[in-house]
Amino acid sequence: MASPSAASPHLEIDDHGIAHVIFDESGRSANVLTEAVMRRLEDVVAEIESGARDGQIRGVLFRSGKSSFIVGADVEAIARIESPTEGADAAREGQALYLAIERLPIPTVAAINGTCMGGGTELALACRYRLISDAPGARMGLPEVQLGILPAWGGTTRLPRLIGLQAALDLLLTGKTVDGRKARRLGLVEDVLPASTFSSAAEAFLRERIATEGKLPTGADRSFFTRILEDTAPGRAIILRTARSKVMERTGGHYPAPLKIIDVLSKSLGRSVEKALEYEALAAGELIASRVSRSLIHVFHMREAARKGTGVEGEVDPREVSEMAVLGAGVMGGGIAQLAAYHGIRVRMKDIRHDAVASGLRYARSLFDKATERRKMSSREADQAMDLISGSLEYTGFGQLDLVVEAVVEKMGVKRTVLAETEALVPEGCVLTTNTSTLSVDEMAEALKRPRDFCGMHFFNPVHKMPLVEVVRGKDSSDRAIATVYALSLRLGKVPIVVNDGPGFLVNRILGPYLNEAGHLLTEGASVESIDRAATEFGMPMGPLRLVDEVGIDIARHAGEVLYEAFGNRMEPSAPLVAIGETDRLGSKGELGFYRYENGKAQGVDPDVYGALGGAVPSERRPIPEEDIRARLVLMMMNEASRVLDDGIAASAADVDLAMIMGTGFPPFRGGLLRFADELHPRLVVERLREYEADHGERFTPSSLLLRLASSDQRFYEAFPALEK
Repeated sequence: MASPSAASPHLEIDDHGIAHVIFDESGRSANVLTEAVMRRLEDVVAEIESGARDGQIRGVLFRSGKSSFIVGADVEAIARIESPTEGADAAREGQALYLAIERLPIPTVAAINGTCMGGGTELALACRYRLISDAPGARMGLPEVQLGILPAWGGTTRLPRLIGLQAALDLLLTGKTVDGRKARRLGLVEDVLPASTFSSAAEAFLRERIATEGKLPTGADRSFFTRILEDTAPGRAIILRTARSKVMERTGGHYPAPLKIIDVLSKSLGRSVEKALEYEALAAGELIASRVSRSLIHVFHMREAARKGTGVEGEVDPREVSEMAVLGAGVMGGGIAQLAAYHGIRVRMKDIRHDAVASGLRYARSLFDKATERRKMSSREADQAMDLISGSLEYTGFGQLDLVVEAVVEKMGVKRTVLAETEALVPEGCVLTTNTSTLSVDEMAEALKRPRDFCGMHFFNPVHKMPLVEVVRGKDSSDRAIATVYALSLRLGKVPIVVNDGPGFLVNRILGPYLNEAGHLLTEGASVESIDRAATEFGMPMGPLRLVDEVGIDIARHAGEVLYEAFGNRMEPSAPLVAIGETDRLGSKGELGFYRYENGKAQGVDPDVYGALGGAVPSERRPIPEEDIRARLVLMMMNEASRVLDDGIAASAADVDLAMIMGTGFPPFRGGLLRFADELHPRLVVERLREYEADHGERFTPSSLLLRLASSDQRFYEAFPALEK
């Protein structure tokens, strides 16, 4: 076998004439297609071309020396591109290399042993054959759309030609990933091989292809009707028109990448590969240089920083959590228990009422049933996970726990009592946490003998959907407790943000004035529809009044009272929010709030809601310019976010932005609340706040931090940079 080069990928040619192209870059835990790797790959492909012509190389096996295959292109290199021309040229370089692989006159196989994303999947598509391992981490995908771009090294062109237009759109427009079984059903791979013998089996597959000297059919096995629909111009037009409509409905047109993908496919399907690649490159250039792409790449970097962090400075070993308990078997408790069991952790769910325990177990079971319906897990796997959850009225087994999440009723006295009882029964070093959304972690800690082992672990509802966890550090919380909760949050698939204790912590404190301003707008005669429409057209996933319903009118009322007590007049609850809190309306969970609901789904604004609000709103609606509604809602969040930073609740502007994106759905295409404020500049934010302060009073008074930033010509990300974690 020829001796390999130290550079990645390196080339080994065995005695059977098989060229092994092995990606194994030193100093990285996963293979990334950096500029250096791509230059080296170009040299390797040229060497293979020469060897194939001479008859020395008879087949090529692209494989990885790591536990994953290739995780994609270098995002840092993408972020450095400044113009559409530069972006298109970069795309063409990658396309030319992959086209050379596709045109090799010998069989080529991508042996996908683990994660295969972006440029890695595009490399696999350029090969004649693709094989994937049945290892749990082996997944394929083209997530470029999540960065505001498209697969530009041939992925947009080759995928629909391989698996069909409809299946390709499902992957291209969403960035979804698929495991081996799904990839095989789609025709994306030729076979799924056992992880234990993957390398040898992949090599045997290639040797068989060489020996037969015939091309094995690849791609999707499509029905006659599907071929008629996808392979004719009228059929493709119908498919693409439907896809565009769905994208607009889902994104409101705020994200250009999925629309650009549809444009490229509309122009390129039925044309030559070379022509299609040129459409792809031009579109890539436009997208890469766009503000939306830069914002989404910024969000990607924030998420990666959170994923790689520990939540503390310095080296701290978190406690390994193999068994935990949840106190309180309500919807939150049941959701937390299900999430932990889904990730292989044994959970004890305790409540003081048998019917509550039974309800919590039923809720957990329902979530597992939904996971099986969506093919996230098999029925057997769901049963095994459900077996990890036990319910009890007693503290039996608490002496062996690693962590406890308290999720009982939001009353300080009850929480302090329950936590003190629990602390006496758990082992030394067991981390106690509270899932409170508004109450003081430090005040709860006063009831404990070991406050160092206590902190907040605030999940958002619904637990199985919302990605954020606020890890709340109390004044006595130890680094080990914080690191343990941070590591557990990552294990549960969540995005953890460490915040300091304070009323409402980070997300709810910023949401408070936003929701309250919606109430003030109602007082002035704005309609529910106009207020919520202004927010959704800005990019929020739902309007503030719809959000009040979703949170629960009773819970929103309690949170508002806590914030008012803490911060005084500027947080005084608006009259309409007080009025609706005094009715029997609960929001979506009670099927009636600002909106009417059926089976939890909004059916439109309740026409009787204005009557229910009584004198809190005028008898007639009056138009308020949408621009004013939007400005007032967003400025309220910016102003409070600046106070959150100034009060030391959050350490950096990036922490605020990631928390708001993951906890409220603040539009990622804007890069984050404070990144958006920086684009406007704090000076302009202060000017707009002063305008509204003149008309509406002290709740619009600019914070002292905003005034300092404006006068010193600084931005949030300059004044509060991200810390190394």
